[in-house]
Amino acid sequence: MADTIAETVDLLYTIDQEKLSTDQQIALGAALATLAQAERLDQINDRLSTIQQLLTNWAHRSTADGVR
Repeated sequence: MADTIAETVDLLYTIDQEKLSTDQQIALGAALATLAQAERLDQINDRLSTIQQLLTNWAHRSTADGVR
């Protein structure tokens, strides 16, 4: 997902804003803001996945230690 976001941002930055109408400039700004939000959500998702993996490992260790 991060590659798609980065590629889309790169594409949007190649747009010559001076040739856009006011409505198009507003739409471009909204698109950039939405992509920034998507990128942040992707980062949060990665961190939550790491936390979930750690908790799963701890749970397995606790179970294994309890069985001994």
